Amino acid sequence: MAPRETDNNPTEADQPAAAQREWERLWEEGDDTESPNTQPGTGRPAKTDAGPESGRPTKADAEPETRQPARANAEPGNRRPAKADAEPETGRPIRADAGPESGRPTKADAEPETGRPAKTDAELETGTEPEDERGAGAGTSGTADAGSGTSGTVDAGTETSGGAGGDSPPASTPAPSNADESGTPHSHTPPAAAPAPPTTPHLDDERVAAVRRVAAVGRRWRTLQLAACAALLAVAMTAGAIAIGAAKDSGATGVAVGSSAVSPELLASGSLDASIASLQVHLRTQPKDFDGWATLGLAYVEQARTKGDPSRYPQAQAAFQRSLKISPANENALEGRAALAAARHEFKEALTYADQVLKENPYSERALCSRIDALVELGRYADASKAADLADARKPGVPVFTRYAYVHELRGDVTTARKVLEQALAAATSPGDISYVAGTLGQLAWNQGDYKTALNDYGRALAADENYLPALEGRARTQAALGDRAAAIKGMELVVSRYPLPQPLVELGELYESRGAEGDRAKAEDQYALVDAWIALARANGVNADLDTALAAADHGDAASALKAARAEWARRHTVHTADALAWALHVNGRDKEALPYARRATATNYHNASFIYHLGMIELATGHRADGRAHLAKALKLNPGFSPLGAAKARKALEATK
Repeated sequence: MAPRETDNNPTEADQPAAAQREWERLWEEGDDTESPNTQPGTGRPAKTDAGPESGRPTKADAEPETRQPARANAEPGNRRPAKADAEPETGRPIRADAGPESGRPTKADAEPETGRPAKTDAELETGTEPEDERGAGAGTSGTADAGSGTSGTVDAGTETSGGAGGDSPPASTPAPSNADESGTPHSHTPPAAAPAPPTTPHLDDERVAAVRRVAAVGRRWRTLQLAACAALLAVAMTAGAIAIGAAKDSGATGVAVGSSAVSPELLASGSLDASIASLQVHLRTQPKDFDGWATLGLAYVEQARTKGDPSRYPQAQAAFQRSLKISPANENALEGRAALAAARHEFKEALTYADQVLKENPYSERALCSRIDALVELGRYADASKAADLADARKPGVPVFTRYAYVHELRGDVTTARKVLEQALAAATSPGDISYVAGTLGQLAWNQGDYKTALNDYGRALAADENYLPALEGRARTQAALGDRAAAIKGMELVVSRYPLPQPLVELGELYESRGAEGDRAKAEDQYALVDAWIALARANGVNADLDTALAAADHGDAASALKAARAEWARRHTVHTADALAWALHVNGRDKEALPYARRATATNYHNASFIYHLGMIELATGHRADGRAHLAKALKLNPGFSPLGAAKARKALEATK
């Protein structure tokens, strides 16, 4: 059933909550101007819904002389609330909806010494301050600095070894990453913290409404089956506060409240969600702790990547803004801004922030790693290699080793890449490090068509963390390449049920298409529609998703949209991944002569990627280079016979047709 516009309209009872959410949204976006709909001096939405329909008192209902709404429970003669409804000692009315069930703080949650209500999780997520801390007439926070804004127009997409795009992870203590990317969750660089089990979803109505609005932009004609898939996407997106019980559910020990709670390294020591919860508790009592806000921002960036939830990026931005407001130019916040810029694919800004940190601290591990990531994603491979050598000399360790290996893999030096990754795995001690490095080894083996080794590596990753997304996805992909389609579909369905990101959604759709059973075509279309939904959500939260759009739309969407997105991405950066995406987008639009130079550029570094070689071969056949085309198609199938459920079959068919 296609979503209806009225499905998202708040009910009468929900309107105050909706107004508060809107105010928080404006704060996250850095809008410090007072619009006509804000209350002067506060930055809060004006109450425009007063009147009979809203249930709020109008001017006609105000008390004489005071113009305040009459109180039905006022004591006779003084219009004050009845004593039974007043708070002790203050005479203020007790909020009928305060308490645990409402999510509003009670007296027990008040901050020490001030008597003010303690910050709610929503406030800690967005970095908002109590009104008296902001100062009278402060309004909302100032706009974001360059590179961290929420605008959908940014500098770059991301890359993945599989050619499906992926975001570069932050440079702090490594842990499993999901992304990519482009995405996403398939980067060759380690994340900042170990992934946690999925948080308990809440604010379901808001999340489902958001996904319905996004899905309506694309395929409104889809039936109830697509709506069910969209609901699945909504469950995976974490738009509300973090579940405090995550630590208990996962068995992990949360970070202790206190000075140790703000150590970024502790984010990798247990459950990421539990660490965030502990930071939130700490910041309620220590709201001026700039290191705490910076660490919370880093945790949100990592959570966005590991859970495929781009809505966390504005919250991370707000936390970094708060940290820098308290202590301008503090190192942790600037490192965090570099990580956030990279996650949003703003790689020029990420490089700027990293260089700024390294001027003050040449041995900052996160800044050294962020610099490598940015140079790789900008296509400056020679500079990235030098940066990797420098980082290895200054701060050797798992985060640097994995990036060093990826730089060599991009140049076709698979032997060195695997050797370095094996060294990194031997040095890894935390479950997050082990699962990340082993998963990266599995991806490297899969790219070379070594499926047995890939399965062993993915098994090592899952032994350290059974919920590690890239290993679950990689194992399913390897099973498909080995011909076990049933196991592959089951595994990929599990992945997208938890983290519906573009690459696994496309892979699952292609697995359905290749099976070809009754209803599989419709199931595949549902997955491709959800790619569009995720891309729209990512753009709404400041992520540049042009590379995702180009890759998905070229084979499973609108060819014109694919070409437009690919051209936009190429204008920002010249990498092997963007060259391949542009070449293929031109090909599907029938512009093969234009496509050929880009396809050759995508394979010029000798990066062992069967998809790139397949694209080159098909374009060569289309331009009359028969011998070269056949040679490259055969090379792609020899390198990785199962590189794509649909692409590999098309390559074999093309070879047969040109005998």
